[in-house]
Amino acid sequence: MKKIITLLVLFLSTSPIFSHYLWIEAAPQGQLNQEHQIKVRFGEYTYGVIEKVEGDAFKGVSNFSLWLISPDGTKTALPVSAKDDFYAASFTPSQKGTYTLALDNKDMKVLDFTQYDFGIFKPQYHAKAKVVVGDRPAAIAKTNIDGIEIIDVSPDSFGVSKEVSLQLLFKGKPLAKNEVSVFVSDLWSKKLSTDKDGKISFQLPWPTKYTVEATYNETVPGTYKELDYEFIWHCATYCIPLKNNSQKL
Repeated sequence: MKKIITLLVLFLSTSPIFSHYLWIEAAPQGQLNQEHQIKVRFGEYTYGVIEKVEGDAFKGVSNFSLWLISPDGTKTALPVSAKDDFYAASFTPSQKGTYTLALDNKDMKVLDFTQYDFGIFKPQYHAKAKVVVGDRPAAIAKTNIDGIEIIDVSPDSFGVSKEVSLQLLFKGKPLAKNEVSVFVSDLWSKKLSTDKDGKISFQLPWPTKYTVEATYNETVPGTYKELDYEFIWHCATYCIPLKNNSQKL
């Protein structure tokens, strides 16, 4: 345990790109023909760390793609614009159903952490969010056949005291017995382990924002931009912004 804590402290102090994560914020309920706002953030939500877009940390992960998958399966690339501490995007729902927002970033530099007994690896991020138009939520779309992703399979809309059901996939298959972290503000977090089907369930006790993160080391060596690596470090996130009506995302 002491070694793990020491390693985490070293990660936090030496590589904000690795210790942080990307996530997508969007109100979970949308309205037909009304513009829906999206924010892409980078940092550590539970610690209140939100990186500035112009900072070196955010610049290191800014070469991402953002997509919208409509209820009928149509996939659309969403342009983004840089703000102070997030990238902004939007879409206007034209049909009822569940929309999937997906961010992918496989264009990140190889990191050498051999001095911390972690090896040489290539980070990859995948983030998702769900927007429902109407009163019939469905599972969000699969969007990362080459890596890790979190699928919301909850039968109900988000709400205080309601249960959320998620499935963790790696290359389209359930990732069993893998750790998943649920983060809330003020340093509160909870660790869960997926079952044999890659699923976890938990309740939403407070009207606040929840960020879910899962990682997986794929032990396949390779070369990226002329740098060799020993494995790929996959990171997936899913944001549930359950807010009071008076609160803003």
